Amino acid sequence: MGAIQKSDSREQAVERMITLLEQASQQDCTLVVYPELALTTFFPRWYMEDQAEVDTWFEQQMPGPATQPLFDRAKALKIAISFGFAELTPDGQHFNTSIMTDREANIVGRYRKTHLPGHSEFDTERDFQHLEKRYFLPGDTGFPVTRTMGGIFGMCICNDRRWPETYRVMGLQGVEMICLGYNTPSVNSQRRNEGPADRLFHNRLVMQSGAYQNSTWVVGIAKAGVEDGFPLIGGSLIVDPNGKIAVEAQSEEDELIVHACDLDDCTFGKKTIFDFARHRRTEHYGLIVEQTGVVEPAL
Repeated sequence: MGAIQKSDSREQAVERMITLLEQASQQDCTLVVYPELALTTFFPRWYMEDQAEVDTWFEQQMPGPATQPLFDRAKALKIAISFGFAELTPDGQHFNTSIMTDREANIVGRYRKTHLPGHSEFDTERDFQHLEKRYFLPGDTGFPVTRTMGGIFGMCICNDRRWPETYRVMGLQGVEMICLGYNTPSVNSQRRNEGPADRLFHNRLVMQSGAYQNSTWVVGIAKAGVEDGFPLIGGSLIVDPNGKIAVEAQSEEDELIVHACDLDDCTFGKKTIFDFARHRRTEHYGLIVEQTGVVEPAL
């Protein structure tokens, strides 16, 4: 998807999503993946102190009045969908969330973003703010997978794609396709010389390596373009279980990319070089779950 401006309504975003859905139907798609925070601008770039103002960016039900038309059209077209949004739970918790439906528009999977980037207070040293740690709680779902549409599907969101543990936890559950939405600034707010070329390089690198090392399809979808003066990278792509890019977006506008993904292509890698049951040595992996920060060896 292209940019969504701060002034754009949910209804406008959903109308664009339905247009892409109609295009997908014409190409016989059975699953359409949309980006992180697909209903609104990337609001964590804005510093807000009023919680009532913050809450206006969150969805209290899914589907809700603005999103029901998307669910209705997806059901009519028999297309499963996955998309991200800001979720406000009935008990007042705030998450960066993605869902997946089946082809009857039933929600069959829900994931809440684990690796929140950025900071929680206004940072005068940054070129712009990235306040996910202010507005969201770390996800409480872990990395579940869902058996649906004849395969095993998982989800993650944006910064999660940079962490190998994300893919491996789903890989250990046999995942065959990971749906991944992102909103990534075109420039690093803490390092100005890290621009779009570097950011797109790393975007491909992490998704291709995650796909290859777990023999799974990875579908990574951007919200791109200039939102309220702030540019986001595009680079939406579909990566095959060998880590090769099958198709990649060519623009930063609303754009449908399509590939016929055969989930059986995951089988060879899972049974040979990445046969975890035969080759993993968990007795040597303890630090991965016992430690967070780096502990250097003694001098």
